[in-house]
Amino acid sequence: MPMTLEQWYRQMPVVTRSYLTLSFLTTAGCALELISPFSVYYNSHLIFRKFQLWRLVTNFFFFGSIGMDFVFHMFFLSRYCRLLEEGTFRGRSADFFYMLLFGSVLLSCVAPFINIQFLGMSLTFMMVYVWGRRNQFVNMSFLGLFSFTAPYLPWVLLIFSVMLGSSPVVDLLGMAAGHAYYFFEDVYPTMTDRRVLKTPAVVKMLFGQVDPAAGTTAAWGGGDFVPEPQAGVFQGGGGPAVARAL
Repeated sequence: MPMTLEQWYRQMPVVTRSYLTLSFLTTAGCALELISPFSVYYNSHLIFRKFQLWRLVTNFFFFGSIGMDFVFHMFFLSRYCRLLEEGTFRGRSADFFYMLLFGSVLLSCVAPFINIQFLGMSLTFMMVYVWGRRNQFVNMSFLGLFSFTAPYLPWVLLIFSVMLGSSPVVDLLGMAAGHAYYFFEDVYPTMTDRRVLKTPAVVKMLFGQVDPAAGTTAAWGGGDFVPEPQAGVFQGGGGPAVARAL
């Protein structure tokens, strides 16, 4: 029996479901003129001089006008956000949230110097980059023209985006944030036997996450969801899904 849209939505892990919902509602609200993009975009002057602190968060939820570009980004957001949370972060939603928090802080620090007002697309690209690094042996295909492994997916998407006339700055910024997380979380600990990005206990408490050595995870946000089949693997080598998205 085919899965309904409601079932698909409810089976998403908590961080993926929350981010996708807030992104859709914010973008749709702007399209329906219920809220203005001018009230959610990133502006360091308004944030730190006028104390409009909500802009630090809301700029990550707006993805432009509703169209094919919006559908494209929602696909990649839901796909790779879910693959990460159900794959390498399965049962560790707090750690996944902390990864997004790290990326958001890093992107927010750089944004004023390169004049970017909305950082959601960069954060999505960060997730694609991290997923590719942690699934380096997954084979993928671009429109059936050529094959490549998952770590090259961000570069393929970057080149395709430039060919369509988009600026590479947003994508490169997300890739830089993703590489910073990958280095500090996966590379640096193997070099020094120390972890820099250790999830704070208060974040783990919020999500009900307990380390495996201490016991089992709690229900809310701790893995009490139905995983997507073959989570962490792009089914069919990734070709058809990527081709449809592009």
